[in-house]
Amino acid sequence: MAYNHKFKRKQLISQMSFCFGNLGHSAFYGVMSTYFIIFVTSGMFAGVSKSIANKLIGLITVLIVSVRILELLIDPLLGNIVDNTKTRWGKFKPWILAGNLISAILLLILFTGIFGLAQYNWFLFAVLFVIIFIMFDIFYSFSDVSYWGMVPAISENSAERGVYTALGAFAGTIGWNGLTIIVVPVVTTFTYLATGQYQQGPMGWFAFAVIISALAVCCALVVCWGTKEKHNLIRNSAQEKTTLREVFSAIFHNDQILWPSLAYLLYSCAYVVTNGVLFYLYKFVIAKPDEFWIVGVIATIIAFCTNPLYPVLNKVIPRKWLFIGGQVCMSLAYLIFIFARSNVLMMDLGLILFNVNFAQLVTVLTLTDAIEYGQLKSGQRNEAVVLAVRPMIDKLTGAISNGLVGYIAIAAGMTGSATAADMTSHDINTFDGMAFYIPLTLAILSIFVFLFKVKLSEQKHALVVEELKNKLANGDQLSSPNVSSITVKQEKIYAPVDGELMAITEVVDNDGRRFPGKGFVIKPTSDKLYAPFDGKINFTFGTRHVFEITSDNGLEMIIHIGIGTVNMRGKGFNAHYLNGQKVKKEQLLFTFDRNLIKKEGYKDWVIAFFTQPGKVEDITAFVPGQMVKHGDEVVTVKFK
Repeated sequence: MAYNHKFKRKQLISQMSFCFGNLGHSAFYGVMSTYFIIFVTSGMFAGVSKSIANKLIGLITVLIVSVRILELLIDPLLGNIVDNTKTRWGKFKPWILAGNLISAILLLILFTGIFGLAQYNWFLFAVLFVIIFIMFDIFYSFSDVSYWGMVPAISENSAERGVYTALGAFAGTIGWNGLTIIVVPVVTTFTYLATGQYQQGPMGWFAFAVIISALAVCCALVVCWGTKEKHNLIRNSAQEKTTLREVFSAIFHNDQILWPSLAYLLYSCAYVVTNGVLFYLYKFVIAKPDEFWIVGVIATIIAFCTNPLYPVLNKVIPRKWLFIGGQVCMSLAYLIFIFARSNVLMMDLGLILFNVNFAQLVTVLTLTDAIEYGQLKSGQRNEAVVLAVRPMIDKLTGAISNGLVGYIAIAAGMTGSATAADMTSHDINTFDGMAFYIPLTLAILSIFVFLFKVKLSEQKHALVVEELKNKLANGDQLSSPNVSSITVKQEKIYAPVDGELMAITEVVDNDGRRFPGKGFVIKPTSDKLYAPFDGKINFTFGTRHVFEITSDNGLEMIIHIGIGTVNMRGKGFNAHYLNGQKVKKEQLLFTFDRNLIKKEGYKDWVIAFFTQPGKVEDITAFVPGQMVKHGDEVVTVKFK
């Protein structure tokens, strides 16, 4: 019980640290993707004539869109750099911290208008803007790719990954929508303190950027402190560095990356574009800018209610249907925004439906599971590369949002001191088309893509992980491991459980396939499982039915409880250790509910096999049918 308590405490710290990390990370993204262009159109060029300011706004809008589209090709390369990083702190944490710190500094420089350079030399301003913005976007991408790339490194189980992703998305929604609540009060207050004028001025925008940048760096520090990568058998079996060709192959030859990515692109385009113009909706169309904070309050409340519910709902509702349900709600919201925005209560309902969405959670989890799917197909495990796809999409949709906001601001005269009274019916129709009609079409299309093309369900992922384990048992290495020694060693293996010994060749799974590999099987007569030798627990599957243990002499062995028990998703299995813990022979490691296993229609047999059978030189014979007690010697293994 003490081990379970320590395990749960460490797991909680890890989950909360990861969760808190996205609070600042997402708020920072909101500043760069939405509010920076608002600052550009309303505050960056204060003191510059309107004609010159409009030209510079147009120039920056084109530059931002162009730079971000070009950088779509860079993100997989950044992911490859992260994947090939090896430090004592892991491969993700250095990039999370450095990426946040450097991008925060560069963002603050941009929010000074590059120290007001446009007022003196617009050409030099444009050149420096491109350089600084590219550097800023690259380092932000490093932190973003690394943050979400940690998910498969923290856990190999789809359900547990769902918890991490849900918590991250929960905090991210608060960070994103919290900006909507505070942006006007913060910018106005600091502008007033600096100038005595009650408006949104450059000093207020700079103070807003400072606050969010500091939050992002603090949250990055929390992630680095509270999380830890797991070095398990499946991850370690694919540790070779990948080439640039393999980087793009990992994406374009994996259909379960491409289709979820397309569905997410359609959703994200709709969501980010609409979010980007909601400020203009309230200020120039509804003529109620002081009520814009309601958008953030509603979105935050919905996040409090929906994101923590995802792991609960996903136990009974497949994630495919959660994605589709969210898109249906989003589509209904657009109809309200178009036809009922004059009604306050209907607008609030529309905002609620708009934010009832699990698209990001479902997409991140599907892409995360696609890592093992791709590893099974190609032998390459590209964690950060695969999860760089979502930031790539976010960049593209962010660029579209920036471009749209800049276009509307100029085309409809929504710059400087313009008000709702200056808007014409043509301006409103242009706004509606870009903000609602096109996004509604995209939301509907995403439903069809996810419904008919995304096949990687939670159940299929569990089968993929089992197949990876079987490949290792059979000696089919997922990549070529380094052999550091050819010295022949030996290890005595003791029975981990009471029961009847069986040959591993007698094991047949539910599909009629014989279990591969070298080892032995015990038909248990008790529900307690003990350490078969002195060694170290390397990792435990999130489904709790399989764990890897390495002896002090270096023999790697997996113990698999039950046949088909992957489908029980951890129900009835209780560990009494921590991953990475040193254990002694006959130390209690597991209790498992044999009656529940049989009730679910599975066998409770305990299978012990060696993960590198090619290194096993000899195994002493044992007598099938012999009854053993835990701690009895079963075999002696000679291995390299």
